[in-house]
Amino acid sequence: MIITKTPYRISFFGGGSDYPSWYKKNGGAVLSTTIDKYIYISCRFSPNYFKKKYRIVWRKIENVQRVNQINHKAVRELLKNLKIKPGLEIHYYGDLPARSGMGSSSCFTVGLMQSLCRIKKIKLTKSKLANKSIHFEQKIMREVVGSQDQTSASFGGFNKILFNRNNSIKIKKISSKNNIEKLNKNLVLVYTGINRTAHKIANKYVNKLTTEKKNHIKRILEYVNEGEKILINGNIDDFGRLLHDAWLEKKALSKLISNSKINTIYDEAIKCGALGGKLLGAGGGGFLLMYMKNYDKKKFLKKHKNIVNIPFNFTTFGSQIILNQLNRNKNEN
Repeated sequence: MIITKTPYRISFFGGGSDYPSWYKKNGGAVLSTTIDKYIYISCRFSPNYFKKKYRIVWRKIENVQRVNQINHKAVRELLKNLKIKPGLEIHYYGDLPARSGMGSSSCFTVGLMQSLCRIKKIKLTKSKLANKSIHFEQKIMREVVGSQDQTSASFGGFNKILFNRNNSIKIKKISSKNNIEKLNKNLVLVYTGINRTAHKIANKYVNKLTTEKKNHIKRILEYVNEGEKILINGNIDDFGRLLHDAWLEKKALSKLISNSKINTIYDEAIKCGALGGKLLGAGGGGFLLMYMKNYDKKKFLKKHKNIVNIPFNFTTFGSQIILNQLNRNKNEN
């Protein structure tokens, strides 16, 4: 059996500029971190007496004979792409809901890629893991997704990620420990209860860019450098105010990014003392991140007891194999 542990991510600034349709022409960047919430994927060879050749356990339980019968698109296509032989059981567990703006789809891809490449004895660096996952989602699956989620999940940590016009990706670690710890303490993560599919929303504003929308993304991109400067040598409260400015820019990209429920939660947090915040991911639902001091945080959560708060801490590592015990039999290769 192989078990991988892959962290979810929080993206603060630059979202939208990590789509290849944008950064191959203009360059892009994001400021993001991984957190201590994870996707776990286990893979093992099925015993020979199992009648079905594939068993996939996610929100459904699939027992099928042929790979083309698997409903889970990412599992099906990656098994085909890597030419994995029949006789495999895959289980998925997630600490957070899917389709919630935390990069869960790409996080899943990275974790599964890590597992299946180990089965195929393909050696992966962090960079190769990220690039193979990006290629799989964008070229094989043909999903309208960016390149930051796979990169964050593979490398881990608090990073400025640069997406270059030549399609290369550069990781710059942010090592301002004091301000990063302050930031972690001053953030609250709440679940809106709304699930959505990121690529359906992103497709509305990433691949159909008007001049006005291009200007919004350019301004969103500027916040990456401003946020980095604050973290390195600035007043951390300014980071919260910057989140608010960036959120206003992002909302201007599409009417689908926010809605009345999200706006109400955001406005209530501001009334309780929040300096700013944003909806994570492409928009439309999922998790809302707010910057507020501990006193204001307690006041907000006490006043709104129906809101689901998710405590978290930043982490420094990316996807890992935490159990590596392959059966040595004829199915292994």
